[in-house]
Parts: sequence; structure tokens; C-alpha cells
Amino acid sequence: MPRPTLYLLLLLNMAILCQASTGDLSITSLRVAADYSVERRGFSFLVEQDGRITYESYANGDSIDRIASIFSGTKGFWCVAAAAAMQDGILDFDEPVRNIITEWRSDPNKSDIRVRDLLNFTAGIEPGFSLHGRSIGDRNLYSLRLPAARPRGESFIYGPSQLQIYSEVLRRKLLPRHLTPEEYLYQRILRPLGISGVNFREDRKGNPLLASGFRLTARQWARLGEMILGKGKYHGHQLVRSDLLAECFRGTHINPMFGMGFWLNRVGPESHEIDVEKMLDIPWQRQNWRDGCLCREAPRDMIAAIGSGYQRMFIVPSMNLVIVRQGQNDSRFSDAHFLRLIFGG
Repeated sequence: MPRPTLYLLLLLNMAILCQASTGDLSITSLRVAADYSVERRGFSFLVEQDGRITYESYANGDSIDRIASIFSGTKGFWCVAAAAAMQDGILDFDEPVRNIITEWRSDPNKSDIRVRDLLNFTAGIEPGFSLHGRSIGDRNLYSLRLPAARPRGESFIYGPSQLQIYSEVLRRKLLPRHLTPEEYLYQRILRPLGISGVNFREDRKGNPLLASGFRLTARQWARLGEMILGKGKYHGHQLVRSDLLAECFRGTHINPMFGMGFWLNRVGPESHEIDVEKMLDIPWQRQNWRDGCLCREAPRDMIAAIGSGYQRMFIVPSMNLVIVRQGQNDSRFSDAHFLRLIFGG
């Protein structure tokens, strides 16, 4: 694109950087998807394929430096760090949590919960939505004391409590190494990805909130997607073993659409499209994730990091593709429609 044209678009409050080809994607389709996003209060749209940015747009005078909350997209970083901790011999996904949280040994409703269950949100612990606020001085202790609402493996309960319990598991596991969970995440994942200055939203005891809180640019968030496309490798460095990273993208029988911190597009003959945010608005007891997918026209191997207000990162390994969309909350936005514009056009 000629430089004067780019400057003109910047002056018109819409910067679009693209190249002539995006592999299997149509530039026209990407432009239509970008327009759809902007119409629904989107401000960042980034497409990266084969390690190159092939399309990028920012609305309302924003630029590549626009930092925005990714909300629950934060979970993915912590779950990737859990895979790194497996590699480092710190964690075992199948270890009973009672071995670390010894207070649970006498509780028959919690004694069989494994570390894996906390990361899959299948441990059965009440969601504890109040953990998102600032009023709880020790989020970890509060979460450990929450009751089990269902036996392990019988429910998918999406909320901050189970990751916050995992935070305490990781904290105790790291004590012999004289590291905090935040230091470990920086050392193993954030620093190698070139990400700094994130807000851990620590409570008065210094415990980070694992469920939400990171504020990133679209390009920063996409680096995690690049590492996932690289099967744990980023810029020539293997950050996480590929087989352990793959654990983050295995669904459960309770919710085949969710692995560990990431959502999955499990398209099959009977699949129906689910708006994740609308489903999560329903009490967990009435949610139904069976035979669900994000978009029938999107590749079936697509992985998604999903944050409230339709903050999205879509990763398609078969196309070596990362798509980031950021915006303000707008209930008119539809993942299925947005993805259909990109992949079905």
C-alpha cells in the first residue's frame, strides 16, 4: 500500500495495513469483518498468518499502541504457565489437590479433586464471582473455603474460584524455589514473549487474580497465539513442550468446547453454534455445552481465547493463523457471524 494512502487512512481514523495475499483468506472478507467489528464498537482487528501481519485496522483514531483489557483472555496465560510448570517438574496435572492443599484432606467433597479439574473448571467448586471485586483481602483463602456444589467431574462451573485455588496450589509449589506465581509467569512466559507491565490485580495478601486483569495491545496478545501455533516455540525458543501445551486444548466430557483456559471449535455433524458469553450469562446449572461449536464455517481446529465484551483471539493451527479482535461491550456482536464473514466469504 502506498505510504500517502496509509497516511490518509490514519487521518480518517481508520488505519489498515494489509498485503495482497492472505493465503486462504480474502482481503475483501477481512474488510467486511473489520467493518462489522467497528459497527459493534470494535477498535482493534489484527490478522497474522505465517508469522506476518497481513491485515490490521484500528478505529476511532486508535493505533497499534492501544492497550485494552482482555478480561478472561488472561486465563490462557496462566494455563500455558501451568503446562510450563508440568515441564519443570513443579506440577502434575493428575495430582490430587489435597496433597498440596492439606486442609482439604478431611473434606470428602474435595478430597478427590485433581489439579487438572481446577484448570478445566470441572472441580465442582462454587464460582465465587465476588472474587473479581476488591473487597476480598485474601482471594486464595476465600476460594479454598468455598463449598463444593457438585462432585468432581460432574459440572462445568466457569468462574474465578477454581483458578484462584490453582493460584494457591502454584504458590505453595513454588515456595522451595523462592518464586511467586507472578515471578514464575514472567520468567517462563511473559518475558520470553516480550510482554511486561501487566496488572496482576493483587489482593491485600499479594495474591494475583488469575481469572482476569491483563491489559494488552492486539499485537502483544497475538504473541501468545504465535507461540501456540509454534507448538510451544516462540522466536526459535521452545518455551513449553508441545505435548504439555496440547493439554490446554483438550475438552472434557462435561464441556467439550473448553480445555484449560481456551475454547475449542468442535465442529461435527450435529454441532450447533453457541454464543459463549450469552451461555455464560445463564446459571451454570442450566448451561448446555453438548455438541456446541463457535462457528460451523470456521476451521474445526480453531482455538479461541475469550474475554468479556467480545475480546477475542482466534488461533487456527491448520492455517498458521492468528486473529485478534478487541472492542467495547456490544451485545449485537456475534462470534459466529464475525467468523463466517472471515471464513465463509
